[in-house]
Amino acid sequence: MPILSQPVPAPPYPFADLDRLGDEIADLSAHLDAATARLLALIREFDARGGWNSGFSSCAAWLGWRVGLDLGAARERVRVARALGTLPRLAEALACGEISYAKVRALTRVATPETEARLLAVGRAGTAAHIERIVRGWRRMDRQAEARKATRQHADRGLHVYQDDDGTVLVRGRLAPEVGALLIRALDAARETLYQRARVTAGASPPDPTMAAPTRAQQQADALALLAETALHHEIDPGAPAERYQVVVHVDAAVLADPEQPGQSVLEEGSHVSAETSRRLACDASRVVMQHDDEGRLLEVGARTRTIPPALRRALLHRDRTCRFPGCHVRVGQGHHVRHWAQGGPTTLGNLILLCRRHHHAVHEEGYRVSRGSDGTFDFRRPDGRLLPEVPPTAPVPADPIHTLHAQHAALGLRLHARTACPGWLGERFDVGWALDVLHPRAIALGTRHLEEEPRASLPLVDPVLQQAGRRHVSHFIA
Repeated sequence: MPILSQPVPAPPYPFADLDRLGDEIADLSAHLDAATARLLALIREFDARGGWNSGFSSCAAWLGWRVGLDLGAARERVRVARALGTLPRLAEALACGEISYAKVRALTRVATPETEARLLAVGRAGTAAHIERIVRGWRRMDRQAEARKATRQHADRGLHVYQDDDGTVLVRGRLAPEVGALLIRALDAARETLYQRARVTAGASPPDPTMAAPTRAQQQADALALLAETALHHEIDPGAPAERYQVVVHVDAAVLADPEQPGQSVLEEGSHVSAETSRRLACDASRVVMQHDDEGRLLEVGARTRTIPPALRRALLHRDRTCRFPGCHVRVGQGHHVRHWAQGGPTTLGNLILLCRRHHHAVHEEGYRVSRGSDGTFDFRRPDGRLLPEVPPTAPVPADPIHTLHAQHAALGLRLHARTACPGWLGERFDVGWALDVLHPRAIALGTRHLEEEPRASLPLVDPVLQQAGRRHVSHFIA
């Protein structure tokens, strides 16, 4: 029976044109990766010098406002930029266009200065998909090791308290790291409290010169006793949340109205706070008015009232939704009086704006200013008076950005082409588990697999690493 075959249609474009188009894509991608390396270096320097600390909570928040990046993408850029500061080989490979930003982003999740060279060899040889698989396996091994360590620490915890023959009590124990840190902080606080009391007592009456000062170990023992007494005194009850987290500030009305006026502005236990801090706390807090006579004696105490009533607060949250500071989208905020109520400003929706804790502090204590325009919009200004726009102006773009990018890289001596970032992988399948066994330091130390088996095929991803180590390699492929 004759078999009829359909004619194969000719491609709509010549193969040479498609190859040229593909080379152009690869060439431009290498240039973009090199430019990304420069961008990350600038972000790292900007972050280290605190250039974002102009009212923004982080470098990522500044990038979201100034460059227009999504907050998640901005955080990832900052993370990679910081990591490359300790990984010079990866940074140089990205700057030369030899590996893509996608590979670098994955490798920086697990790379350390000790493992950088091995992982860079894998990055040059494999595709981005290979790198992601190896990094996922690498992190899984790290998590398993950390879980085993945490389990061992939890199982080894213990505290032994027993009485010696002379009546003294001996204490010996082992605590988990986070519990130990909590105990150390508590002992430090108790020891400092006892030490301060001793100094105050010494100021009232001179101590016995024959009495030696307590050693640190003795101070630690006294601090532990104070912790035990305090816990028993409070019946191991931290108290109601409303009372436990309440901060009381005593401030004169004149100071609230004008920070330059003389008067007190102190916490309940006596610590001084600035007048602007008191004004910030008074923006959105409970208020109790106390009247004193000329000699400071208390005459009358008014009822406690909320500065911003609950109904008005709901309206404020409904209108603003998030912090109104440019570039900030924190949903939990505090009500701020544009004109402070102590200066006669009304507690109305038109005079209120929602600010997060960070930017409420910036407006009161760091010199930032907010004002309401005639059209109802809010304007923010830096401490030097410059306007802080809601959306910054875009940077100028050259008429031919690709040509400009090529010219800049040529001036730096970079010779980038379509094969610069081409991986050495030839299409073979590879055993991720075996690759981790020859790459991961924990697996190498444990010798989890035998590396002297008979090789069956080459594995470009780990060949460079094994050649550097002087080992004979083996590759297992899975279907």
